[in-house]
Amino acid sequence: MSRWRISAVSGAVVAAMAAAALPAAAVQPAGQRPTVPARYADQRLGWEPCDPGSALECAAMTVPRDWHHPGAGQDLTVEVSRHRAGDPARRRGVLMMAAGGPGASGLGRPEGFAEKLPSVAAVYDVVGFDQRGLGRSTQVRCQTDEEFQAFFAGDFRDRSPAAVGQVVARSRRLAADCRRRSGDLARYITTDQTVRDMDLFRSLLGVRKITYYGPSYATMIGAYYATEFPRRVERVVLDSNIAFTGSWEAFMTGQPMSFQRRFEQDFLPWLALHDSVYQYGATAAAAKAHWETRRLALHDHPLTIGSLVLGPNQFDNATIQGMYNAADEFEGLATALTTLDRWDTATPADRQRVADRFGSYLSPGFVAEFFSVTCNDTPWSRDMAAWVKRSAKDAADHPLAGARELAFAATCAAWPSPPAPEVKVTGAGLPTILMVNSVHDPATSYEGAVAAHRQLRGSRLVTVTGGGDHGQYLNGNACVDAIVTGYLLTGAAPAHDTSCPANPLPALTNSYALS
Repeated sequence: MSRWRISAVSGAVVAAMAAAALPAAAVQPAGQRPTVPARYADQRLGWEPCDPGSALECAAMTVPRDWHHPGAGQDLTVEVSRHRAGDPARRRGVLMMAAGGPGASGLGRPEGFAEKLPSVAAVYDVVGFDQRGLGRSTQVRCQTDEEFQAFFAGDFRDRSPAAVGQVVARSRRLAADCRRRSGDLARYITTDQTVRDMDLFRSLLGVRKITYYGPSYATMIGAYYATEFPRRVERVVLDSNIAFTGSWEAFMTGQPMSFQRRFEQDFLPWLALHDSVYQYGATAAAAKAHWETRRLALHDHPLTIGSLVLGPNQFDNATIQGMYNAADEFEGLATALTTLDRWDTATPADRQRVADRFGSYLSPGFVAEFFSVTCNDTPWSRDMAAWVKRSAKDAADHPLAGARELAFAATCAAWPSPPAPEVKVTGAGLPTILMVNSVHDPATSYEGAVAAHRQLRGSRLVTVTGGGDHGQYLNGNACVDAIVTGYLLTGAAPAHDTSCPANPLPALTNSYALS
């Protein structure tokens, strides 16, 4: 799940394009691919300001429900955005961005990107979109807020038969609610369908090739796009990499290790270093014991804050969320943990900050997209006995994220059979692709990034050593920024894999001072 939270020339229309490629196992030369039906290829994007006074323009793009059968089913809408190049005389093309998750909105990101990186925004039209299924595009729907709260009810570490049965039942209910509320739409929320939407967008912008930047899940989108449309990419940056050469099942079962590593080797030592402020333990081991004691207390006596029931799963969720970016999250998480220790004397403002932090993890809309993509893209085992056994081990070995593994796996085990074709990423026929990953990334493990790098022939990997933030570009690391910006502007990639030192863990800023 991406740490990016950047808030959110009418080109000549190409009437026919090589957009609807066959499944990867049967890809044909570009000239032999079927053309896109005229009702999609001939449309004109009606650009208007996304918001009053904004430099970012938005438009609605019509796409088929199923690119493999474009004449069947009701069309969908994909909302797209554009920030025009700041220096039209030097404009060199289009830089397309996508969002992570799956489940995050990408529509507003070009504006924030352009503000942070004017040198690149001067020469590129920076464009983005809300992926099919979310945001201002046609949405897939599964559960209401109230229904979704039940998904994280209880304690995922409870391995009693009754508790395990409830977890599986709630996961099956989520999958059933997606089918009931969205019909067959959820079947067509896949990475393969998204990259075909992207190529239609490219065509309607009137360009032969795009440059691409994507963090987190968007690395998978970029790798799939480059694989299915190798002649349509010029430069590609993949930042904090999903193990996109494997299955979602393998990726998700690998996450508990990387989240636990980030928690124990980065956050807890940082928390112990600042024990004079937080009084959470002067060593990492002491801070971990303190954290476990608080979690157990919430198991026995959950807190109710307004509509939020703060139990052990919500405690885990907020901690998981706090692992993504040290400078953005460590202080806020530590302050919330300390507030729970002095709950009886906490001010209303402090209590509200705790409610905001512990109640903001995921949302029904995010999860609807997340499970549609992860359950559809690649096959999942439906052997629930094996999942119960595997998840018990991962919950014991890597409890922070391992405890929830059964809930996520059981949802995909109950999903309809995936319609997505297999996409095998190899790097064949591609320009040099630039990959970036930190060694302690919690959400997209370095091990997974290395495996993807080895399969993506000709790619270059920039390893950020000594740190663990998720999302490295424009994250304050001058070494990373220089390499990536240079590549985007000139196409010059490192001759070999290289590394950059991570920024030091953050000093206290007092922005979360205790009341």
